[in-house]
Amino acid sequence: MALQVGIVGLPNVGKSTLFNSLSNAKAESANYPFCTIEPNVGVITVPDHRLQVLEELVNPQKVLPTVIEFVDIAGLVKGASKGEGLGNQFLANIREVDAIVHVLRCFDDDNIVHVEGRIDPVDDKEVIDTELQLKDLEVVDKRIEKVAKKAKTGDKEAKRDYDLLEKLKSHLEAGKNLRSLELYEEEAAHVKEFQLLTIKPVIYATNIGENDISKGTNAHVEIVQEAVKDEDALVIPICAGIESQIAEMDDPEEKAMFLDEYGLTESGLNRLIRSAYSLLDLITYFTAGEKEVRAWTIKKGWKAPQAAGVIHTDFEKGFIKAEVIKFDDYEELKSELACKEAGKLAIQGKDYVVGDGDVMHFRFNV
Repeated sequence: MALQVGIVGLPNVGKSTLFNSLSNAKAESANYPFCTIEPNVGVITVPDHRLQVLEELVNPQKVLPTVIEFVDIAGLVKGASKGEGLGNQFLANIREVDAIVHVLRCFDDDNIVHVEGRIDPVDDKEVIDTELQLKDLEVVDKRIEKVAKKAKTGDKEAKRDYDLLEKLKSHLEAGKNLRSLELYEEEAAHVKEFQLLTIKPVIYATNIGENDISKGTNAHVEIVQEAVKDEDALVIPICAGIESQIAEMDDPEEKAMFLDEYGLTESGLNRLIRSAYSLLDLITYFTAGEKEVRAWTIKKGWKAPQAAGVIHTDFEKGFIKAEVIKFDDYEELKSELACKEAGKLAIQGKDYVVGDGDVMHFRFNV
């Protein structure tokens, strides 16, 4: 279940620096590489100290972390919704991603000229928002046109769709992103089918200068936080310039010392990745054996058969039971056998809700 995140932003806000930092990031082990699968798509492993703990305890032949794909979505200009610049391609790329990282310039530097000649992150945000809202309006209007006649004849399903679409249209015409619209659970599930852009979860990566790193904020960031407070979005301050330096470091000790100089315990990229998981309600479970230790990504709230299906559909179809050890117990007792002897290995059935960090083995029959 590879998570795909699109990175968007106007020219000279730090978007390309951030993406390049990801592409140059040195993993803690040669087993965890970054690779580029297309010119504008990079795959990087999700940092998780639990995977390293399990590797030390199990000593497997290989370790496979879960990964996240970052898509550098280029080509946005005013008028993208009407096909200006690379607009159509830009919008098609955004439609494919699970979440959006919107990079906003929150630093002052006379040597880096802003495309609009001023530093105003909220206005930058609104440029992109407007293009996405216009595209969503186009989709909504077409759907309204499709169901309007049926709705007038009394068709209940068409009337439900028509009312929902009108609700979406009204919100968009007010210049608001759909992620800020309150929807009932049933409505939210139905809206997913429309593949709208402004409903996607978003992280605002506020690109700050080196002087603001220790504080983790500045006046620009605070203005952004106020502007997006109704969007159910995350605001993550990050310094793309510093991240590019961290990404070049091979030695973990050198990296730790560098972070310490700025009063940091981890890189901004790590926080960004973890935030994306949190935003999308994703968790990780593990399988651990002599052949491999592996991390698997699932949705929070999934039951054991669904989790098994991520490994192989046959595991879900033929699910019988799951053997589950909590990570903390595995770390404390050092082995599967010790956990079993201590009564810390539980046999769970189809209704078991998988917890973050569970170490699991599935029994199945097909």
